[in-house]
Amino acid sequence: MKGFLKAIPLSLQHLFAMFGATVLVPALTGLDPGSALVASGVGTLIFHLITRGKVPTYLGSSFAFIAPLALYVGELNSPGQAVAGLIGVSIVYAIVSIIISYVGFEKVRKAIPPVVVGPVVSIIGLALASTAVNNMAAVNWDVAIVSLLAAIFATLAGTKMIRLFPLLIGLGVGYVYAAVRGLVDFGTIANAPVFALPQFVMPEFTWVVILGMAPIALVTIIEDLGHMMVLKEITGKDVTKDPGFSRILWGNGLATLVSGFIGGPAQTTYAENLGVLAITRQFSSRIIQGAAVIAIILGLFGKVGAAIQSIPVAVMGGICILLFGMIAGMGIRHIIEEKVNLANMKNLVIVAVIFIIGVGYAHGIAYATIAGLLIYWLVPDFTTKNES
Repeated sequence: MKGFLKAIPLSLQHLFAMFGATVLVPALTGLDPGSALVASGVGTLIFHLITRGKVPTYLGSSFAFIAPLALYVGELNSPGQAVAGLIGVSIVYAIVSIIISYVGFEKVRKAIPPVVVGPVVSIIGLALASTAVNNMAAVNWDVAIVSLLAAIFATLAGTKMIRLFPLLIGLGVGYVYAAVRGLVDFGTIANAPVFALPQFVMPEFTWVVILGMAPIALVTIIEDLGHMMVLKEITGKDVTKDPGFSRILWGNGLATLVSGFIGGPAQTTYAENLGVLAITRQFSSRIIQGAAVIAIILGLFGKVGAAIQSIPVAVMGGICILLFGMIAGMGIRHIIEEKVNLANMKNLVIVAVIFIIGVGYAHGIAYATIAGLLIYWLVPDFTTKNES
């Protein structure tokens, strides 16, 4: 019982970390936020079932599909077509998974050198920096700073118990401060329905939609690979070996398929929750699964979800500055630990291109990864024979 009570606040930290991004996608596309929460919880549990609980990560709404979902759901009012597109996305996941199972992930692994891995891990965090700073913290900088400082002090100066819940403490302190400032809308909670079912959707198959959305899966697959690299840096365990990257893709693809029928967006592994792992050093998948169950409950009980929605965006912004920065730092640590020689001009060029494409282009992580790999394998190095 004691362990269960200790796990609840740890699960809540993961819930708060994913909440803003998960409900932001339906807010931008016209989908129902409650359905998106239920979909993320169900999708995460499916993912953990398929990966046998060996991959401590959370699945939430993918930003890569905002444009097509906004078109088919928001503008054309045809969520059924969007679901058909997500079915196509899940099929791409299945095909890539089968190919990796047949070819072997080790061959894929050898093709991705540390000089590419490190910067890609970093840009996963850096690519979210503008969201944390400009879209969230900048709304009320004083609120964001109070939340950030509370989380930092809890992380660095707190007792052993407090250091387990720095994000929750930062959120709590920031929420109270924002409430005193009159920035918390309690009317949202009062007006919310007590109970709300997800908006189940049946597919309307259209080849144009399927062919338009399915290829985007390649972007999120590469993002998944990057996240698994981050996870290895955080936990020290290589989940691409056990349970295997093929199984990870099966889990993500099936989660996306089920999400579509529930009325949610495509699912993807979340960098935000990897940041929580890096800070708390608590790697139990049970904690993530607890967050998934809570997300499902929140999606079904409107007032509870509204209470979390009442958290000012600036509070989340302060917390996300720490979360995303931790991920960026993990990439730098990987470069140092793998002894990548940045005095080698080719290595420096690879890092430079990955950083600028990954940070400067919206959802550019996949393109940055491809660019780095092409330079590494196809461009000769005439300046020196030294290799990293």
